[in-house]
Amino acid sequence: MKNHLLPQIPPCTWNRPIGLGWDKPYTVRNPSNLDDGAWHGMPLGGFGAGCIGRSSKGDFNLWHIDGGEHTFKSIPACQFSVFEQQSNLAYALCTEAPEDGTLQAWQWYPKDGGTYHALYPRSWFVYENVFQSQLICEQFSPILPDNYQETSYPVAVFVWKAANPTDKPLTLSIMLTWQNMVGWFTNSIKSPQVRVRDDGSPVYDYEPRLGQSAGNYNVLVKDANSLGCILDKVGSDVVEEGIGQWAIATSTNPKYQIFHHTRWNPTGTGADVWQSFSNDGTLPNYIDETPVADGEQLASAIAIKFTLEPGESLEIPFVLAWDFPITEFAPGVNYYRRYTDFFGRNGHNVWAIVTNALQQYHSWQKQVQAWQQPIIDRVDLPDWFKMALFNELYDLTSGGTLWSAADERDPVGQFAVLECLDYRWYESLDVRLYGSFGLLMLWAKLDKSILRAYARAISTSDRTLREIGYNQATGMRKVANATPHDLGAPNEHPWEKTNYTSYQDCNLWKDLPSDFVLQVHRDFVLTGSTDWELLWDCWDAIVQTLNYLKTFDLDGDGIPENSGAPDQTFDDWRLQGVSAYCGGLWLAGLESAIAIGKILTSYPPEHPLGEILTSPLNQPPINETIAIYQTWLEQSRPIYQEKLWNGQYYRLDSESGSDVVMADQLCGQFYARLLGVPDIVESTRTLSSLKTVYNACFLKFHNGAFGAANGLKIDGSPENPDATHPLEVWTGINFGLAAFLIQMDMKEEALKLTQTVVEQIYNNGLQFRTPEAITAVSTFRACHYLRPMAIWAVYGMLSNFK
Repeated sequence: MKNHLLPQIPPCTWNRPIGLGWDKPYTVRNPSNLDDGAWHGMPLGGFGAGCIGRSSKGDFNLWHIDGGEHTFKSIPACQFSVFEQQSNLAYALCTEAPEDGTLQAWQWYPKDGGTYHALYPRSWFVYENVFQSQLICEQFSPILPDNYQETSYPVAVFVWKAANPTDKPLTLSIMLTWQNMVGWFTNSIKSPQVRVRDDGSPVYDYEPRLGQSAGNYNVLVKDANSLGCILDKVGSDVVEEGIGQWAIATSTNPKYQIFHHTRWNPTGTGADVWQSFSNDGTLPNYIDETPVADGEQLASAIAIKFTLEPGESLEIPFVLAWDFPITEFAPGVNYYRRYTDFFGRNGHNVWAIVTNALQQYHSWQKQVQAWQQPIIDRVDLPDWFKMALFNELYDLTSGGTLWSAADERDPVGQFAVLECLDYRWYESLDVRLYGSFGLLMLWAKLDKSILRAYARAISTSDRTLREIGYNQATGMRKVANATPHDLGAPNEHPWEKTNYTSYQDCNLWKDLPSDFVLQVHRDFVLTGSTDWELLWDCWDAIVQTLNYLKTFDLDGDGIPENSGAPDQTFDDWRLQGVSAYCGGLWLAGLESAIAIGKILTSYPPEHPLGEILTSPLNQPPINETIAIYQTWLEQSRPIYQEKLWNGQYYRLDSESGSDVVMADQLCGQFYARLLGVPDIVESTRTLSSLKTVYNACFLKFHNGAFGAANGLKIDGSPENPDATHPLEVWTGINFGLAAFLIQMDMKEEALKLTQTVVEQIYNNGLQFRTPEAITAVSTFRACHYLRPMAIWAVYGMLSNFK
């Protein structure tokens, strides 16, 4: 039966039959890394507000309610159910019964009864071939470009559309049940001990307080236009992490009846709601606000019953919201979330969030569609690309995202996304060199806030000594003027205590200073070349960190050398001497610093900062600094060519003797062209190198089936069959390489490479947990990774960043 509601769903979604599993999904490469399995769906919730995820089998199973922490567990009582009187059917809309044996009275939806679609921030369940009615549930949160208010809201909207295609009336009821989980999402281990994992990375234990519901209670709430249940906890006047409210609600409407049950047992058979719902689509309208005792659980339910005449349709909104205003990091280090700037900070504002959503959801729908539609309508972009472009933004919601309340220093708050859930530290600078394009292009103020946090951190030092994971040496945590690798971790103090990772000594990295300079310049150029304040805010840090990096030029040839240690983003790959990757970034970084300096010397005189030509930290006058950088640049350019160009491509480095073709050898040249500074290498050499990379690392690596490996010999064979990073396909690096190919007029090759990687992700159970790396033996490493949002660089190049 054709579903007449389908035209509202874009043709470019990721879609899958409801409940259909995967025969051989990718599995994790390292046993210690996270692998929750393939049942991941699009996340719901605003940036930094915490989020939830609902899989394509219909269960709610991802709970990122505690900032920076990960809980993956199906909560069966959190569920939609549908009753259809004429068919004598009632189903909870998940295709699998609870594994723990609860809710045995419920009937569970059959597999293949429709299709799940996702195009972030929207997803749809299309229910077919089970009920006589036609049913679609659209799910979304108000994720809106260049919006710094609604995008932060802790809310999920479920818009149901029901239609009657038959020649007789149909009576239906839709029920939303939700377990009271107030108090669950905070770490029960205070000051968890940091350990070193088998891969050398620091890790700490996280144990949420799942099931600890003593004192929880539910309240029925009605007002003129809405009805719902608030899920609360005794003692919630004390605002702390994990304490606040949940709520489920709907709008009142004369076209339907609303029923409720404020206290039923989600750990029992479920008959206390299912008996009445499955009989006639109603609930007993039972109200009990008594808090539960230790060891007990409770849930609430609302149901909407209506009759559709032949040909009639009806729209029914449900809203889920939560209000947990505080994220705690180390004990006592608390931040209010961004949404509290609009709804208050006492943890008792969930009803205001719910009612606002019920009033505004139509407007939000239109705004999301207005953002997506021009891209959806582009005939020059294939559907698989549009699908991945939007869906890779999922990480901005579910990547352990932080977004703090605003203050005078940070007028839109501070923002951060984890490198990934396995490497649980924020905004790794080398990774965001690629992965931050989406954030910059859509929420530029947030991207700039991260760079300002780095600018503030560069001059700081932390003399704490710690063990370095890869060689068990001892190193300082943060050296003054070194660019930090990351902005800290959820168990300490993000933004203030940096360099959480200890697998390698971040102070020795040779790409981070250049990465910082290039991102500052990029954010200026790609947002109209008018944000001089950003450049002024970052200038001192630029000078400090480039001067620091120059101290690693031990032979005085102008280019800092790699040390033979893991000292750049390919941190299991030891480069020696001048390297193509870091050396190219150094050249481009100098070009950008010179360009920034020239901009600041010609700063508009009417601006109050226009007269400041020396820094508050007593750096030399800008013109002197520019002259120094020009000298370094003129010295470095010929050295880079002499030591690395082999006539066809750029060598990995000058001292290891390797003849490997590195896929990302010319990232610096890509950035130079992107920012409009002089090329660091000739165009003919750029093209020769890119064609060599494309053939050796992509086409000759398992016949182009997986994407471009990081480094292979020119014939496509591995230099070392036991190597890790060189033989991995890094999803974000591949998207960055594709953007570079487009920049050099190799669009066909770029799209072929991009499509190959996209299909590996979305055909093999990696959707909404895109990893850093995949291998030729169907394994992955580091899921929920930041770098794959580099697909927005591909779109930027295809669109001239307009």
